[in-house]
Amino acid sequence: MQYNLHQKRFRSLSNSSSGDVDKETVFYYFQEGDIVWATYRGGAIRKGTLIARWLPEGQLEMRYQHLSKANEFKTGQCVSTPELQADGKLRMYEKWKWTSGDKSEGNSIIEEI
Repeated sequence: MQYNLHQKRFRSLSNSSSGDVDKETVFYYFQEGDIVWATYRGGAIRKGTLIARWLPEGQLEMRYQHLSKANEFKTGQCVSTPELQADGKLRMYEKWKWTSGDKSEGNSIIEEI
């Protein structure tokens, strides 16, 4: 199922240790049809952007890039599975992989705020 993510904000609930996103990182999402994009910042991230598309299975396939507070450029890819919570807010379960640096993989959860 596809959700409308336009003008929604998300914050991290959890992340693998090799990830940069933390509880101080805020994502600002936008959507036009099946294309989704966001900017994000906070915590270890100075500024980041992502672009995504809805997959037929109802997941988001995305690519992301950011500049860390350590002044490093980082890039990666992610598949995000949204789930509607009882309170009406969305939670995204994410499987990500760095395409730069150590190329490690991880899991994260972000939730609508």
